[in-house]
Amino acid sequence: MVTNKRIKIFILLFSLVSAMFSYYVWQVFKTPNFNVEANKPFELFIPQKATYESVLDTLKKHDIVRDQLSFRFLAKVLKYPDKVRPGRYIIHSEMGNWELLRKLRNGRQDAYKVVINNFRLKEDMAGRIAHQTAYDSAAIYAVLDSTELMQRWGFDSETSPAIFVPNTYEVNWTTSFPEFLEKMNKAYVKFWTSKRKEEAQKLGLTPVQVSILASIVYGESKNSKEQARVAGVYWNRLQANMPLQADPTVVFAWKDFTIKRVTSKYTALNSPYNTYKNTGLPPGPISIVSGDVIDRVLNLEHHDYLYFCAKPDFSENHAFAVTYEEHRKNAADYQKALDKNKIH
Repeated sequence: MVTNKRIKIFILLFSLVSAMFSYYVWQVFKTPNFNVEANKPFELFIPQKATYESVLDTLKKHDIVRDQLSFRFLAKVLKYPDKVRPGRYIIHSEMGNWELLRKLRNGRQDAYKVVINNFRLKEDMAGRIAHQTAYDSAAIYAVLDSTELMQRWGFDSETSPAIFVPNTYEVNWTTSFPEFLEKMNKAYVKFWTSKRKEEAQKLGLTPVQVSILASIVYGESKNSKEQARVAGVYWNRLQANMPLQADPTVVFAWKDFTIKRVTSKYTALNSPYNTYKNTGLPPGPISIVSGDVIDRVLNLEHHDYLYFCAKPDFSENHAFAVTYEEHRKNAADYQKALDKNKIH
């Protein structure tokens, strides 16, 4: 009887100890252990050549770890002190030691999401990319504005914006800007398939020239149903060696996107982007456009139109004309509408 009683007590104590140990292990591994607000995750930046102690110092400085003992214990179990990897790591409020330490040890960085869309000026482009990453805007601009540096990818200081294909990209904090441009160039090469290159060649244009023309088309019309027709007008003008006379290029040359009415005051500007004074395409794109716009240019409408202007109802539609006389009438109607609405 005594022996049985002792066995029962031993089993009870063993079960209790096991439960307590299991609970402690659960706490060490899984229980949330970080002072982080639910709606405001903490960004942990670990630079190159950082040590385990410097990581601990950063966490301590921001009072992130609640239970230091359990964190350090598991870090040693997982051999993290010998496997510190640089990067940007997001710590969420519900994270436990196990989840974070495995993330840090394996170098599973939290990438920035960089949205590339319809930028116009390189300055704006540099500022927007810098805002979404850890890059310096001045350094970004310096690369994009350098023919010497951009030649590595087949571009120059004017055509550099064409390297960007609008999309959302993931970029690690440890990725340098040249490495970022390598990523952009891979997306560019992937976009310009052999089919698209053949379509450009049929038009007598290079891929970059198509991007330049597409940026002008987009500047003239946001109406996707008209863009192929607008592209056809400009292509006809290029074939006839006529000035494109594209208002968006003049606005770009002035870098004043508040201009609503392009008059002789604006077209008098000496600039390679002034397509009223110069024939052919300008030296670079006046914005970054989506692949859809580029495809509409590649599949432009073949017609006899040489002119077009906005309709007087201020819709997204344009009035197209074959002869200059017909165009003058359309333009006069539009000018009257501008005057009536006091748009200068």
